[in-house]
Amino acid sequence: MTLSGADIAQLLSAHGLHPSRSLGQNFVADPNTVRRIARLSAAGPGTWVLEIGAGLGSLTLALAETGATVVAVEKDRHLVPVLRSVVEDAGVETVEGDALELDLAALLAERSPGPWSLVANLPYNVATPLVLRILVEVPAVAHLLVMVQREVGERMAAAAGEDPYGAVSVRIAYFARAEVVGRVPASVFIPRPRVESVLVRLERRPEPAVDPALVSYERLNAVVRAGFAHRRKMLRRSLAGVVDPAAFERAGVRPDARAEELDVAAFGRLAAL
Repeated sequence: MTLSGADIAQLLSAHGLHPSRSLGQNFVADPNTVRRIARLSAAGPGTWVLEIGAGLGSLTLALAETGATVVAVEKDRHLVPVLRSVVEDAGVETVEGDALELDLAALLAERSPGPWSLVANLPYNVATPLVLRILVEVPAVAHLLVMVQREVGERMAAAAGEDPYGAVSVRIAYFARAEVVGRVPASVFIPRPRVESVLVRLERRPEPAVDPALVSYERLNAVVRAGFAHRRKMLRRSLAGVVDPAAFERAGVRPDARAEELDVAAFGRLAAL
């Protein structure tokens, strides 16, 4: 059983709650949508799932319905008691806290070594930093399925040369393979958002796309940020003082190329040299 639009409206009314604009709360109010997300996440018996931003528990119930072991994190202290009342009979553990501040690696390690899956409906303002934090700091999470604003999702999954491609695309590609696997209409949310949403699946690579023995993620990140700081500039200018001019030829990168033309491997070669 999951929550319908009427169920969500009743829960909000009964507890005197209203969706928080500052927290970007838009609750999924369609059983078919949450079951579709659960199916795409590959949750099932024997799997461990971390849900972030569980809200009132609509997606949480769909995940638990698969037989997965679910740990649900919710930041809003007003929602947490309601969430617990909705999902506790389904065997879900609820954790109150901000996923950008909690020690998620320790939280997961205390329950299972993994691998874990992350499933989340993320507000646009925290989606990118949260996904990157998981990739950088929580290696036990091997699979991610996130629902985000369309522009954010397309940026996460973009390849070199595509319009949405940017620094975030490269940083995610260092850790994972990402793809947009579906769209979610605004009509399934309460309240209805003014933006389109997509589902992005990320699969962590067995090893980073660039050998950490050759160049650290921090060094790669610095080069990528500098390269995209002035998108229209040629790399020899935007990377002046960051990359030795002689490195371009040795890395097989044209100095007059622009950042959006380089994939993560090319950035890695430049950063290493």
